[in-house]
Amino acid sequence: MEPQPARVGAGSPVVVMGVSGSGKSTVGAALARRLNVPFVDADALHPPANIAKMTAGEPLNDDDRHPWLETVGAWLAGHRGGGVVSCSALKRKYRDQLRAHCPRVEFLHLRGSPELIGGRLSGRPGHFMPAALLQSQFDALEPLGPDEAGVTADAGQAVDAIVDAFVAGSAVRRPGR
Repeated sequence: MEPQPARVGAGSPVVVMGVSGSGKSTVGAALARRLNVPFVDADALHPPANIAKMTAGEPLNDDDRHPWLETVGAWLAGHRGGGVVSCSALKRKYRDQLRAHCPRVEFLHLRGSPELIGGRLSGRPGHFMPAALLQSQFDALEPLGPDEAGVTADAGQAVDAIVDAFVAGSAVRRPGR
C-alpha cells in the first residue's frame, strides 16, 4: 500500500516565493502533487499590461503589482482548505497583502545566489521575464521575517528534498500552535 500524501494543516495554503528562476513553479507543482491540492502559477494571473512591461525589460513597480497580488490573494482565499501558488512575493508588504486575503497562508522562500539563478534564467527559453530584470528582483527581495509563517530553503537543492523538508516541518513552524 502506498503512503497517503502528507497534508499541511487544514486552512493553510502555501505560497512558494522567490526571485524569478528560483524554482517556484517546479517546487510549487511538486508540493501541490505531494499534498494533493490545487496549484496555480501566479505568472498566469498577471494582467496583460504587466507581461508587456516585463517583456519590454521594465521592472514592475508596486502599482503594477497591487492588482495582480489582489488576484493571487483571491485565489488563496478560495483555497483555504489547501492549495499551492508560486508567486514572487518579494516584499513584506506584498506578503501582507496576500495575508489580508488568507491570514493562515504559509510561505516557502526559495533562496539562491545570483549566479545560480542567473544561470537558470539564461537557459530558460520563452519566458517573459528577461534575465536583465533579475537584479531588480534581488534588490526588492525582503526575506521572511521571524514572525512570518514559513521557511527558507536552498534553491540549489533537489526538488524532492525541498518538498520533503517543507512537509516534514510544516506543522511545527506555525506560529501560535
